[in-house]
Amino acid sequence: MRYILKRQAGNAVMIIIAANILMFILQMFLGDRFTASLMLVSKDVFSRPWILLSHMFLHGSPSHLFFNMYALYMFGTLIEQKIGTVRFLFIYFLSGILAGLIPTYSAALGASGALMGILGVTIMLLPNLQVLFFFFIPMSMRTAGIIFALMDLFGMFSPVQDGIAHYAHLVGLACGLIFGYYLLQKKSSFQKKFTYIPAIKNKRKNKLHTFSNTIELDEDEIEEYLKNGRL
Repeated sequence: MRYILKRQAGNAVMIIIAANILMFILQMFLGDRFTASLMLVSKDVFSRPWILLSHMFLHGSPSHLFFNMYALYMFGTLIEQKIGTVRFLFIYFLSGILAGLIPTYSAALGASGALMGILGVTIMLLPNLQVLFFFFIPMSMRTAGIIFALMDLFGMFSPVQDGIAHYAHLVGLACGLIFGYYLLQKKSSFQKKFTYIPAIKNKRKNKLHTFSNTIELDEDEIEEYLKNGRL
């Protein structure tokens, strides 16, 4: 039981949301100078590497903050519960940092790259999850992911500059998809390891009988199950 409790105890999503709200309050009170000091500027990445992380906690407007945090709450809590806090934090920050490495011609801010990583994991682990696209169009998570990717691809090559870092979105999404695929492979490997049903042929009746093994798991194997077997 203690393993299950350990898996469910994480609440990193709410901490990240609280940190984003606090940072936005500081932005409003301390002004543009504070925001500019923490924004992502591609040419400054090597001289100020911390901006790869700090820009993920900044937002340009209340609506920007609201929609990002709403998406994080909706999908982040689900994924954190499903894969655990450590792996959630790993893919969230990895996606955001790698998305921030994409060169841009202007300063950037926001958690969109990290959020797209979480959406990518959700697409892989829960492709048939029903969502309301733009709050009113029902569709599967898989379909929504395809539409998001197409929108960003179109935005990349559109002559109209909309101020959205479409490259960063796609990098974050790709990170999430790859990590989700990795988790599925780990789960498949686990199932093959612990699912074994021997078959014995009855010579007299010429029938095939199966017998299910009883398996005792030690602590390491239980931990492996919680990591890889319950996605």
